[in-house]
Amino acid sequence: LYICFRTVEPLEYYRRFLKEDCRPDGRELGEFRATTHFLSSGSITTADGSALVKLGNTMVICGVKAELAAPAVDFANKGYIVPNVELPSLCSTRFRSGPPGEEAQAASQFIADVIENSQVIAKEDLCIADGKLAWVLYCDIICLDYDGNILDASVFALLAALKNVQLPSVTINEETGLSEVNLKQKNPLIIRKHPVATSFAIFDDTLLLVDPTAEEEDLATGTVTIVTDDEGRLCSVHKPGGSPLTGAKLQDCITRAITRHKEVKKLIDQVIKSIKPK
Repeated sequence: LYICFRTVEPLEYYRRFLKEDCRPDGRELGEFRATTHFLSSGSITTADGSALVKLGNTMVICGVKAELAAPAVDFANKGYIVPNVELPSLCSTRFRSGPPGEEAQAASQFIADVIENSQVIAKEDLCIADGKLAWVLYCDIICLDYDGNILDASVFALLAALKNVQLPSVTINEETGLSEVNLKQKNPLIIRKHPVATSFAIFDDTLLLVDPTAEEEDLATGTVTIVTDDEGRLCSVHKPGGSPLTGAKLQDCITRAITRHKEVKKLIDQVIKSIKPK
């Protein structure tokens, strides 16, 4: 009976649970799904760093590939970071094969904004020789299983993968002008900030549901994602339309996001320490 009711009247089905301050999956309104991180430099053999993140039933993998290139003329002392989020048809029936859809493009732009606003990596640190040589970091984030909240999972995976990267030592031979790569000497990236995203679904224009599932996103009247850094500073607020938020509600979201940041940062640090570099 409940299965039929959920299928025919999903919104009313949810409202009956929300009246009791809980959700159909047993979580409270402000409760996150279990988050697990799996980091391994060998999980993607062609990547310089990788991470697999599971947020509830949502699973995302991020691989970072580093290549050498000449810096842009206007930014002679900076390297590049190029993020890309893929939502293939294999991760959910809501996505189709072919060129990136609107949601994937929006997620890629969101990740690019987070990288820029948070300064997770200073692009100057990626420069090897001013005007001559710099690193390009291609960050491919692929969703393997979609059950909502792709933005939080993508930021988690990106940060974990960047912390997993080991780059070889590169110098420029003054006589020949050619680059020389020492694969035996590798160094980690300098991670300057640790951005963490916290997403909320707005239900019936008033209720806030943290870490929404795909079903909750579909029924929501709006969503908002808050990105904070190590010092509790606001890096980004992503709100793609929908129900407006009062100042008090927005402040509530920011406060919860700061608390969430501490939990995620601690989790990533624990996993990083447990991995022995090759």
